Amino acid sequence: MAAALLSASVFTLTWSLATQARAEEPDPVLPDLRDTYLPPMPADDGLYRALGGQPGIEALVAVFHTRLLADRRVAPFFEGSDAQRFKTELALEFCQVSGGPCSRARNHRRLHSGMDISRADFNAVVEVLQHSLDVQGLPFGVQSRLLAVLAPMHRDIVNVR
Repeated sequence: MAAALLSASVFTLTWSLATQARAEEPDPVLPDLRDTYLPPMPADDGLYRALGGQPGIEALVAVFHTRLLADRRVAPFFEGSDAQRFKTELALEFCQVSGGPCSRARNHRRLHSGMDISRADFNAVVEVLQHSLDVQGLPFGVQSRLLAVLAPMHRDIVNVR
């Protein structure tokens, strides 16, 4: 009986250590998401519904993309990018952070590395987003809620001082 208990304890300790070691090593197949900001899942889909659901989000993203390309401060960051992919990915992101039925885990630090994005660049994009939200006629409270869940991403996007 004591041997079985000792054997079970050794197995449990070994399993625990192996699991902990694996958690610290990046998976060679799956992306390393440890440095990725994952916004907290909203308790409900109220923001998603306030944005107009998927059609409202897609309309917002279309306006936002057009305005980004027209803004001389940030347009160079989007030159040569795949417009449709950008809009699809951003709509998925907005859907997730607003409590919609989408799931997204983006490594923004890796995605934006090497793009030399300053705080001023980030703020310019936020300003364009705010104007896009206004154009869509979304109430100030809805705008504030969306911006609040997106704001912490600046830590992974801004990469120059």
